[in-house]
This record gives sequence, C-alpha cells and structure tokens, in this order.
Amino acid sequence: MAKAIIFDLDGTLLDTIGDITDCLNIALLEQGFSTYTPEQTKLFVGSRANLIQCALSGKGCPPEQMQAVRARYTKEYLVRQSVKTRAYPGVIDAVDGLRRLGIKTAVLSNKPHRDTASTVGHYFSLQRFDIVLGQRDGVPLKPDPTALYEVVKELGVGKEDCLYVGDTEIDMETASNAGMAKIGVLWGYRNRAALEENKADYIIADAAQIIEIAKN
Repeated sequence: MAKAIIFDLDGTLLDTIGDITDCLNIALLEQGFSTYTPEQTKLFVGSRANLIQCALSGKGCPPEQMQAVRARYTKEYLVRQSVKTRAYPGVIDAVDGLRRLGIKTAVLSNKPHRDTASTVGHYFSLQRFDIVLGQRDGVPLKPDPTALYEVVKELGVGKEDCLYVGDTEIDMETASNAGMAKIGVLWGYRNRAALEENKADYIIADAAQIIEIAKN
C-alpha cells in the first residue's frame, strides 16, 4: 500500500479554469490585449511557463507591461478565486478515504503559494493535507522535481512509496523526473493522449480509483 499521495491542484483537485480565465481576461483587456476562452486558457495551466507568460507569448509585450498584467491578475484572483471554482466530483471523498487508510496526502502546485493555500483551505480545509505547497521564489516550477523532493522529505516517506496525481503532461514529467509512479486523471485540462504520451502509470476517470490504486 502507498504511504503518501501527492496531488496537483488545478485540473486535478479543483476545476479553477472559470475564475482563472475571468481574472486573466480582465488583466489583459486593461492593457489592450485580446482575451482567451476557457478552453484556450486550459493549455496555459500546468505548462512549463507561468500563466501570464503563456498568455502574452508572441504578443511583443515589454517587461513593464507584462508586470502590469501580472499585478492586475493577482489583484483580481484574490477576490474572484472562489466564484466559479469547484472541487471535482469525488475528490474530497477520495482524500478522506486515503486518510482513513493512514495514507498521507499533500498538494504540490505551480500556482503561487498564497493562492494554492487559500483555495485548498477554502474548498478542502488545510487539515485534509499534511503539506500544501505552491510556487515560491527561488524554487523552480514543475517539471523540475525539486519541490516534489521537498514534499517527499517533509512527509518522511520514500519516493517509491508515493504516487503523484495530476492532469497534465507536466505533472507526468515531474513524477518521472523524481522517479515516482504517477496517476493521470481524465477530468482535468488534458486528454488521454497527452497522458499516455507522457507515460502515466495509471489513467483514471473516477476519483475513487485513486484509493484502489493506493491499496495495491
């Protein structure tokens, strides 16, 4: 049986795309840039670069204007992060089921740490997880495994006793870089092909399957 399950956040535990898209578009419009649909924004979430860099890629945006977009997005997301966001069906029950089995749980996201902690606290309560970490200054983004190693160390388990659960190719690559088994979920922001191409060990469509995999 696994000793710990580490979750991605956006597209894995929470469907955040509505609030992210709304806040991003407010920030872009203020600086005269075109907006994005939720489907387009999904491709930015969980990518190799941060959200604002992805949204402004190829637009010839000078650094000071990019910073203005980032600042407005951050301001909007502080007040709009719980408007449309919802936990995916079954994920709260899955986390509770893991904890009843004595399995440790954690969240590791490329979302800024403040936003990661606040959204997890709002929708799950921080007490459901042993560790919650988002992006922090000086720590490289996933798929670099540095933050994942940090989580494993804090949990006090070996990587061979952990499973990483995510919805994107970056999540699969992160786990591979750390030498960790990985579960790809089909309810998030990528499709089966992306998960298969990036060598997910398991691909699931129901959160309850996480418990069954963890038991093996």
